[in-house]
Amino acid sequence: MSHKLSAVLITRDCAASLAETLTSLAFCDEIIVVDSGSADGSDALARGMGARVIHQDWLGFGPQKQFAVEQARNDWVLCVDADEIVSPELRAQIERELTDPKHRAFEFPRCNRFLGRYLRHGEGYPDWSLRLFDRRHARWSDDLVHEKVIALGDVGRLTGDLLHHSEETLERYLAKQNHYTSLAAEALCAEGGNLPSAAKLLVSPIFRFLKFYLLRLGFLDGVPGLIHIGIGCFNSFSKYAKAIELRQRKDLWETANRSGD
Repeated sequence: MSHKLSAVLITRDCAASLAETLTSLAFCDEIIVVDSGSADGSDALARGMGARVIHQDWLGFGPQKQFAVEQARNDWVLCVDADEIVSPELRAQIERELTDPKHRAFEFPRCNRFLGRYLRHGEGYPDWSLRLFDRRHARWSDDLVHEKVIALGDVGRLTGDLLHHSEETLERYLAKQNHYTSLAAEALCAEGGNLPSAAKLLVSPIFRFLKFYLLRLGFLDGVPGLIHIGIGCFNSFSKYAKAIELRQRKDLWETANRSGD
């Protein structure tokens, strides 16, 4: 007897891609959508397609996704984003595995479509993502950005692709990356420790380029692959540069407060 499966996703203003995502999840026993205040009708669209929609003010990526997982009626959950599609191959493998799971959590490749092309090399693939799990044995981390599933025990692997069908413009993609690097910089500062050195600022993006564009054959993805890794390298630089700025501002604020005492 197959285990029942709940599809879980968080939404906000994603109506343009949501219908295709929900259609690919029709094989699940239920679909849970946790919306944080969409103004574009995402919540109504999801409800109209049979999903159970719950409103929750934004908690941060990790906490928001964990909240969504906790709303499911079934212990086995499949977590996807509102611009991701479960491929037919992945669907078949999930259905087969859930008849007699050999693991309590499974990861599978995430294939990103960027500037009209699926990235099959470099940083964009296989982008292993742990998204299918028994929630009694795994949970989302509390990270506000770059959240991940923390699983107890071995993690199985499926080979079907989770397709990332983001239709955002390059301008919006860059704006999102700018936001993510700001959150990452804040997390670095919260950890304390030494400021990133000049060597770290320089070496980190260079190492990232060599690893993903050359060693991982990112050049085979053509111009979209080059643009993707170029942005990734700048993100490495930007994250550390922003961390330096935040630490300096904090030090100036603390110095000013001490002077006023």
